[in-house]
Amino acid sequence: MCGICGLVAYGGDPDRNALEAMNETLRHRGPDSAGVIVRGRVGLAARRLSIIDLETGDQPIANEDRSVHVVQNGEIYNHAALRRELEAQGHQMRTDHSDTEVLVHLYEQHGPAFAERLRGMFAVAIWDSRERRLVLARDRFGIKPLHWARLPGGLAFGSELKCLMPAPGFCREIDPDAVEAFLAFNSIPAPLTIYKSARKLPPGHYLVWHEGSDEVAIERYARELPATTPRPAGPGDVLEALRDSVRAHLVSDVPVGVMLSGGVDSSVLAALAATESRDRIRTFSIGFEEQGFDETARARLVADRYDTDHHELVVRPDAVELLPKLTQAFDEPFADSSAVPTWLVSELAASHVKVAISGEGGDELFGGYYTYVANLLAPRVGRLAARARPLIERLPSSSQRAASFDYKAKRFARAATLPPLERHHGWKEIFDEQTRAALLGDRRGADPLTVYREHYTKTAGAPELARLQEIDLNVYLPSDLLVKTDRASMAHSLEARVPFLDKAVADVALALPTSQKVRGFDKKRLLRQAVEPLLPREITHGRKQGFSIPAAAWLRTDLEPFARELLAPARVREQGWFDAEVVTAIMDRHVSGREDLSRQIWGLMAFSLWHERDA
Repeated sequence: MCGICGLVAYGGDPDRNALEAMNETLRHRGPDSAGVIVRGRVGLAARRLSIIDLETGDQPIANEDRSVHVVQNGEIYNHAALRRELEAQGHQMRTDHSDTEVLVHLYEQHGPAFAERLRGMFAVAIWDSRERRLVLARDRFGIKPLHWARLPGGLAFGSELKCLMPAPGFCREIDPDAVEAFLAFNSIPAPLTIYKSARKLPPGHYLVWHEGSDEVAIERYARELPATTPRPAGPGDVLEALRDSVRAHLVSDVPVGVMLSGGVDSSVLAALAATESRDRIRTFSIGFEEQGFDETARARLVADRYDTDHHELVVRPDAVELLPKLTQAFDEPFADSSAVPTWLVSELAASHVKVAISGEGGDELFGGYYTYVANLLAPRVGRLAARARPLIERLPSSSQRAASFDYKAKRFARAATLPPLERHHGWKEIFDEQTRAALLGDRRGADPLTVYREHYTKTAGAPELARLQEIDLNVYLPSDLLVKTDRASMAHSLEARVPFLDKAVADVALALPTSQKVRGFDKKRLLRQAVEPLLPREITHGRKQGFSIPAAAWLRTDLEPFARELLAPARVREQGWFDAEVVTAIMDRHVSGREDLSRQIWGLMAFSLWHERDA
């Protein structure tokens, strides 16, 4: 696991000092070593967190005649098999068992299509001095980040936006399209970034630049699509795919732990890791004083059953102190409040291990969200819910549980009669179109749902629920959940691995008929059947809680003064993006208890903190 960056100069040599400064911003991603190489018009750099081949795996790594160089952020789980294959084809390896070295030789064999052969999580940069070609590639699910930017006379790229700042001539003009999208989603989906000049390379894509050109070509090499002709599977098929994935994700030259939340996904990963590992597995859980948000008791059931070396911490975090740290880690506005427990559990895990397994992807692949149930219910009871909306809107707002009944009922009634795509977004959106218009005035950006529509169009012919899951898998997951996990873990120099997002697991899940995922109120049907022999009933049949915090209650009590200060009208006007009166009205409605607007307020706070840091 590392952080990577690079510079391209269309004419002349890349600025080595700038490249080294870019690399230094990524020290947290790779505190163990640093490497820089400049060849011709391209410079590559990497910071390394040593996980595999501790002694000889430093980067950049070159081929035999040093005509091709590579830097990588990630882990390649099939590197041993690829190494054997490449050595049989005559390639000579200089490292002991580095997964990164495999990439440079695989590229020699297959060109940019090398990424199609990889099982793992990765962001890779390869400079081929013979072909005068730069290739950037990102894994099929977007587990590892990769940003790139146009510069006056060149390009820059890197693992995080912060590493682009020292690049010569980088422009920090804010993109209105990104602000509009942020208000809709609480995160900024690829390819957008908060800056006009920078873009995220989308999951499953590679970028190619040829010397002598000032243009780049971006192409997709992998796309995770639902099957148009579903193929049923049995519980054993799911469990075997998960077991195989966990086995691969345990490969490491340092100890591996598990982030254990108490939900189905992390619990089965902990169970399988404990049975597949030769060593006693360490597990890590974070809980809150508020009982409606605490799952440590359920996590402890799994830890006790599998005799893990369990570490848990029940906290009431100081959000005033923590939020600026999150702003520093995420580089652009990011307002998923579950970043708080993710940050805390990463901090806890990093004090014991350098690698931790996490459960992202299970909900998107196997049907774990209440929104999927709502999508199936809407055609049957949507009109009735819409007629009852005046009564539902009068339900008192609760802040005692994550995703309380009143919150879900109000969301359902508001969107139930919309077309499928719009209602799917309506149940999750942060600021609706009317409120975005009031907040932004004449600073509106493009319709943020465009990215949803592009995906929805490309899955025509698949079952409707599968099409909506594809949007979550390819938009929400890489732009929110995986960003959260990557930045929170890497801020603590911890590698987070996600076994659900292994191709073997995804291939089984994507082929399933939707009835094996969701039927009525029964979510993750096949996955729960598969893991039932491994887990306590309290987990396999328990209520989904999610990795959330009591933000609604905090913003009405201890956190309110900080929020008021951060969103004070004078401060909002000085930043110049949002209507101060609208912001104050949102804060007042939430504090009065009339409505739970905690996600909206959290987003406004995140933007304000980011804007002041970036100014």
